[in-house]
Amino acid sequence: MVDGFPIAQPARCLVDAARREQRIDTVRAMIADAVQRDACCVQSLATELRHLRLRGTAVPRSVLDEVNAGVRSAAEAWARRLVRRTSLPEPEWNVELRSATGHRLAIVDAWWEDVGLAWEIDSKEFHLAPSDYERTMTRHSALAAAGVMVVHTLPSQLKKDPSGVVRDLVAAHEWANRSPHPAVTTALYRPTA
Repeated sequence: MVDGFPIAQPARCLVDAARREQRIDTVRAMIADAVQRDACCVQSLATELRHLRLRGTAVPRSVLDEVNAGVRSAAEAWARRLVRRTSLPEPEWNVELRSATGHRLAIVDAWWEDVGLAWEIDSKEFHLAPSDYERTMTRHSALAAAGVMVVHTLPSQLKKDPSGVVRDLVAAHEWANRSPHPAVTTALYRPTA
């Protein structure tokens, strides 16, 4: 109680809201936004779900599994599900790539370390402002200059043309496997709270 009002930690509030919302993409957006904005961390959400034995936690538990794997958006969750239906190994999600000299190049949505292949789920909503578009183009150029092959996919393609996306990914993975590995180092990007 604070000044006569009951309060709860953000993780508890988020779990309670997620329990009542059964649309998985909405729960994905809620949890991803909270983690990315450092409102709460994955561990505090896991603790809440572990201690709560309430009905309605199946969807938040499923989404937390995705977030634990590094997924940070609904589109990335669709992409992860799609990759899991292929013969490709599962990539690491939201990986920071650095040049050989340690300069930060980008945080890519997915990264296949075995072949040095990056995958970006390029949502138009994040590229409407000229400054956002400029940052995106700068990232793309930095990755290309470091020799990183990047596959670009729109979220709508994951839904409308999953076989085409898989075809592109498999072909890019095969090509990257025959190419020299880019001279980059990696670190998993994990917001903290």
